[in-house]
Amino acid sequence: MKNVILLTVDTLRKDVLGCYGNKNGLTPFVDSLQNKCIRFTKPQSIGPYTQASFPGILTSSYYLQYGRGKKLSPKRTLISEVLQKAEIVTAGFHSNPYLSDFFGWNRGWDIFYDSMDVEVSPEVPYLKGNEINTRVGEWLSSHTKGKEYRPFFLWLHYMDVHEPYVPERKYIDMVDPSINLSREEMFNLFKNVVLKRDVSDKERVKLLKKLYDAHVREVDDYIKEFFNLLKELNLLQDSIIIITSDHGDEFGEHGGLSHDGKMYSELIDVPLLIYDYNNDEGKVCDTLVSNIDISPTIVHLFGLEKVSGFEGYSLLPLEEYSRKSCFGEAIGKIGQKEKETDKPVYFYRENNLKIIYREDGDNWEMYDLKEDPKELNNIVNTSPMADDMKEKLKQELKGKRESKDHQ
Repeated sequence: MKNVILLTVDTLRKDVLGCYGNKNGLTPFVDSLQNKCIRFTKPQSIGPYTQASFPGILTSSYYLQYGRGKKLSPKRTLISEVLQKAEIVTAGFHSNPYLSDFFGWNRGWDIFYDSMDVEVSPEVPYLKGNEINTRVGEWLSSHTKGKEYRPFFLWLHYMDVHEPYVPERKYIDMVDPSINLSREEMFNLFKNVVLKRDVSDKERVKLLKKLYDAHVREVDDYIKEFFNLLKELNLLQDSIIIITSDHGDEFGEHGGLSHDGKMYSELIDVPLLIYDYNNDEGKVCDTLVSNIDISPTIVHLFGLEKVSGFEGYSLLPLEEYSRKSCFGEAIGKIGQKEKETDKPVYFYRENNLKIIYREDGDNWEMYDLKEDPKELNNIVNTSPMADDMKEKLKQELKGKRESKDHQ
């Protein structure tokens, strides 16, 4: 039995990776892994921010399935709980407050390190990726000491791409050496532009995107460091590694910044790679898939029975995957804090058609992603497919509400 590792990068847009077509050289290490990866070209997150997306990744359930509670519902089943029952060792290392023990995410883990006890600064309000790697390395070394060890599931999560976008000088130089900002100036950009969602100055928005890109380049180094660690411990050949993100980030594409309650591609399109050292021929899968399928895939990789409470399907084997559409839901908030008056927003996607419904204002949008990948031309009032897509989204919602009533 192989170990399974889930490596998630907060706020990582799909379109910044070279293996997804970016030409800026931001992810040289991840790009170098492609001959040993299955690369999914159309993965969708079920939500545009951490609280809406991670229930999909780690519990294979939708954000509003159990109401609007801030804490993780006890009705949800974490992948760690499933694996721990099967006597697989479970370990999680991250630095995202929304995924901390306080919010109920510490269930089923033999080791759970949420770094909430670490002092951080306003400019870097999280534990950096290299520090996460150090803690993961210490645990792996002790767990795998000697020849025999119990198979493990490891989840590690990097926060470094996330705002406030105050990268180190060496990574800024790799992206654009002409940027000459002090740490204080970068942090002020965050406070005065990002927090205020002020997109009036396009040059400042472009500058923020470059600072974001510098963090992407930085995270690529941390992923490389982690792979080297696995190599040193002779674990690489015995592990399957899933690499993804919870959501993307907006830089003015739809009039905003950061990652608010919107369902556009810059937030919903995520990278998804499955790395296997023993695979010598990279594969590309063009099927529409969802991050709600990640936990069922992990269950499959460990050879366990399907979990009845999981909404997703295993991505493997590829030829047996049966999903034909993707659905997601969130609260349509703008800004970091969700208000009680904020109403839900939903999306439904089938092939290249995506429909979005905002309860606030009873507002519908629809896009043909093949003809209009940037989602600038709303065709909900002109497309002959609009009524059909509306009905399908309504059916998804009805199904979710009915299943909730029976739980």
